[in-house]
Amino acid sequence: MTTILQKNSMKTLQNGNKGIHHNLNHQVQNLDYELCDESKIKEETQEIAITEEVATEGPEIDIMINNVVCSFSVRCHLNLREIALNGMNVEYRRENGMLTMKLRRPYTTASIWSSGKITCTGATSEEQAKIAARRFARCLQKLGFNIRFNNYRVVNVLGTCSMPFAIKITSFSEHHKEAEYEPELHPGVTYKLKEPKATLKIFSTGSVTVTAPSVADVQAAIEYIFPLVYEFRKERTAEEQTALALKKLKQQELVGNMYVDEENSGDNVWS
Repeated sequence: MTTILQKNSMKTLQNGNKGIHHNLNHQVQNLDYELCDESKIKEETQEIAITEEVATEGPEIDIMINNVVCSFSVRCHLNLREIALNGMNVEYRRENGMLTMKLRRPYTTASIWSSGKITCTGATSEEQAKIAARRFARCLQKLGFNIRFNNYRVVNVLGTCSMPFAIKITSFSEHHKEAEYEPELHPGVTYKLKEPKATLKIFSTGSVTVTAPSVADVQAAIEYIFPLVYEFRKERTAEEQTALALKKLKQQELVGNMYVDEENSGDNVWS
């Protein structure tokens, strides 16, 4: 099985990152964002069907990293009221004892406490998360605080992928004691791994959501769970294929908008 991570790939694609960026830009210029276009939905449905036919030959699974959460410390006391009065793009939540600050590039949000601890969310790669963390620290430094960037670490990564087949989650949960399935509470199966440390949510449509301490662990968890769910695969219905095609088009639209915003914004950063 070949696993591909989009945007922040763990494994380099054939044309390299430069080729990916060029291809995405080309797709953005030619992509029609009308999601109701029946011809596009039909094409995506046909591609999904073809993917399912060759699944046994070693499918390629695209893993989308949706959120990377990191934390760090600035090793000094922060006056939240002063930051709220003099900072930009901030929101002071006095009742919670914290302040939020936002950046446009990378599009992230920082939760800041007076103790100097800061949590950053919204990045789509570990590299973006570290860049955002350092930019938040620099923003505070410009406000006159004696900032010392310290104890940086990635604490959580959220990734999603779609298997090239649907899954019989009831049978899957019955054959694996690690799986927890409570259909009255949640439509998916919860599967926890100790090595790599990860928690997976498996849905009957073939969608899988993974939370883990790092991007590498997300990839390892997907590679671990694939042969287990493959035993309980089933063919998708026409409605499921259409819904998956719509979802894929929406993801293409989001990726396209992201690259257009990056090119148009230039060096204009909220800081």
